[in-house]
Amino acid sequence: MATLRKRSRNEEWLDLLGAVTAHVIFLSSILTFATRMIFGVGPGHWIGIPILLMAFPLTYLLVVAPRTHRPALYYIQVGTMLTWVVVLLLVDYVFGYDFRQTRWMVIAFVVLYFAGMGGMIGVSSLAGRRWMLSAVVLFFVAGILAFVQRAVTGV
Repeated sequence: MATLRKRSRNEEWLDLLGAVTAHVIFLSSILTFATRMIFGVGPGHWIGIPILLMAFPLTYLLVVAPRTHRPALYYIQVGTMLTWVVVLLLVDYVFGYDFRQTRWMVIAFVVLYFAGMGGMIGVSSLAGRRWMLSAVVLFFVAGILAFVQRAVTGV
């Protein structure tokens, strides 16, 4: 029988940071999609900025992960979300590239988005069952709104 090792206060704090970061990403995504459906692309573009700011805690989580002996899956989960945030920053905010009219680019972007969001469920689960359950619910809400918003706005 495997024994559970006691987590340090630092690990508990990092787990909470990961869960809060994931929830900010989920909630910002939901607000962005809803705003785009109601007000159009412009305001939705600026409401998504909190997602960009999550690059800082995501980077921090990756940097301190070796000290807390995180498994390889953790690096993949956090790294995938961070990669999507960086791609979002570059294409939407730095270069202003309108890739959303090119099907293969949209598909690649959406796959990376959902892979990162799914990974954030795993990161949230480290902070406890309640964090995980709320992450799952928010994931589904964001997922549904992503596709509804695409159908409504074409973006």
